[in-house]
Amino acid sequence: MPTFHVENFGCRATQADGAALERQFQSRGLVPAASEHADVVILNSCTVTRSADQDARAAIRRVRRKNPQARIVVTGCYAQRAPEEVAALPGVACVVGNSHKHQLAEIVLQRSAPLAGEFVPLSALAPTVANHQHPLFVSDIFAHTELLAAPVFESGDTCGDRTRPNLKVQDGCDNRCSFCVIPSVRGHSRSLPEVEVVQQVRALVAGGFRELVISGINLGRWGRDLQTSSRLRSVSAGAGRRPAGLSRKANFVALIRTILAETELEKLRISSVEPMDWTDELIALVAESPRIARHAHVPLQSGSDAVLRRMHRKYRPWHYREKLDKIRGAMPTAAIGADVMVGFPGETDSEFEVTRRFIEELPFTYLHVFTYSARPGTPAAAMANQVPAHVARERNKILRDLATQKKHAFMQSFVGSGVEAITLNLFHERETGVFTEALTDNYQKLFLAGRHTPNRWITARPYAVSDGAFLGCVAS
Repeated sequence: MPTFHVENFGCRATQADGAALERQFQSRGLVPAASEHADVVILNSCTVTRSADQDARAAIRRVRRKNPQARIVVTGCYAQRAPEEVAALPGVACVVGNSHKHQLAEIVLQRSAPLAGEFVPLSALAPTVANHQHPLFVSDIFAHTELLAAPVFESGDTCGDRTRPNLKVQDGCDNRCSFCVIPSVRGHSRSLPEVEVVQQVRALVAGGFRELVISGINLGRWGRDLQTSSRLRSVSAGAGRRPAGLSRKANFVALIRTILAETELEKLRISSVEPMDWTDELIALVAESPRIARHAHVPLQSGSDAVLRRMHRKYRPWHYREKLDKIRGAMPTAAIGADVMVGFPGETDSEFEVTRRFIEELPFTYLHVFTYSARPGTPAAAMANQVPAHVARERNKILRDLATQKKHAFMQSFVGSGVEAITLNLFHERETGVFTEALTDNYQKLFLAGRHTPNRWITARPYAVSDGAFLGCVAS
């Protein structure tokens, strides 16, 4: 029986795309296998940094070395950005960009004989670049309207440590940050319709999942495209007539309210949401509902107004501070995290120091610190005064050390008190015995004394903080 393997690189959106690709192949009768033994290996790439491209190239070499008979298909963001570059790599049989990812299995399996011979593309799916040895299926991503949507984990199957599935409900981005390549490889913002979101959530709940993470490339903009299409349909339907199935304005807060009202999901965790999309209504909803995790990830990038302007970010530092103060005021126990970039072109020592002080003053509990990586075709790549690599690395370390201090202080404040946590299917041997790994409602790793059934919400009592994690026991 033909076999396949999907290997994902990068963000939650890529992981969700990979789950949809797995469904494509399984629905056509192929069976998952390890990359060393699969007939077809699909590498679902990322391109957000130079190192992400390097990771994909290293994976191609590895697969080719360990499984020389495999058909290597490269898809994802790197494939969309530089298809000819990817196709030229030894071992690559086909390149399928994000523009054609929704048809990937159909493209791969359309051959003269099943899993044998050369690719014979469908006439409707002819390669967009003439290359007989390495067909390329890549077209204008901004003409792309499909949204791959599948939970990262199949419903009804906890699959090892898979107790917290991720559901992508939005893809693409209409912002134009000067450093970011993502809009050019994922296209315009587009949303999974509300009815489909509810169906997916209900299926996961029926499968036994108790916490769900919803995510997107620009998650807070969910529904904006649906509003546009609704207005167009209203015009075509005639004045005063509402298209069938459209009863109210589609926006992110409305989506969350619908999930809470129409499903039995125990805990909803919201992935990254841009600062200006943390509206007062959203903050109040998260704070008021015990079914929404106490967790806010609010991308920052820089605390310097001058750097934010060069980045083409749409908020100012004082806007950002106001949002975080509101979130902390409404949710004193919430985890608050941010993405921060160091070494952006032209970032001076004084601008970095402004960012460092800004972060020091705000109630962050963790940071994702990134060193700027020039991406071909972005405005920032052509900017003058690129920051030397050794300077950027040092700034990265300074912020990571600061984040470690803030995280430790936050965690220490919970020692001796009760916290809610979901048990994972991960167990650890320590000197004092066996511990079950868990994740608290406010996004802290917890090692729970003893062996506990996975996928259960419990009340735990942390008694220490060790290496960035709680040590705790079940509260009596």
